[in-house]
Amino acid sequence: MFAIGDITKRLGLSADTLRYYEKIGLLKRIYRNAGGNRRYSEKDISRLRFIKRAQQMGFSLKEIGELLSFRENPQKAKPQVRQLAHTKLSEIEKHIAEVTTLKNELSLLVNLCTNDTDGCPILDGLEQTQGEA
Repeated sequence: MFAIGDITKRLGLSADTLRYYEKIGLLKRIYRNAGGNRRYSEKDISRLRFIKRAQQMGFSLKEIGELLSFRENPQKAKPQVRQLAHTKLSEIEKHIAEVTTLKNELSLLVNLCTNDTDGCPILDGLEQTQGEA
C-alpha cells in the first residue's frame, strides 16, 4: 500500500488530482488506514496509469469514465470502445488539420514580413478574420 505522497511522486499527479478522481468516481473509494490517510494499492496505481494515458490520448474525464467501465468486460464492450476511439481519432485528425492550416498561414505571414518594407503583414494578417484575404 502506498501513501498519497508516494503516488504523487511516482505518477506525477497532484494530491488534489487524486482526491478529485476519487470524488468524481474515476477511482473507486480509496482505502484509508486507522489515521484516515489514503492508501493506494497496485490496482489503484494501474487505474491511475490508465487514466493518465487516456488523458494523454485526448480523452475527456467523462470518456475515461466510460473506458474504465468498459474494462470490466472488455470483450463485450469492444464495439463501444472502438467507436469511442474512432470518434477521438476523428477529432484529433480535425485538430491536426486546423493546426496545419494555422502553421501555413503563420509561415506565409513571416515570409511576407521579411520582404515588406511598408507595414507589418503579421499584424495586418492577425486583424483579418479566417477566410478573408
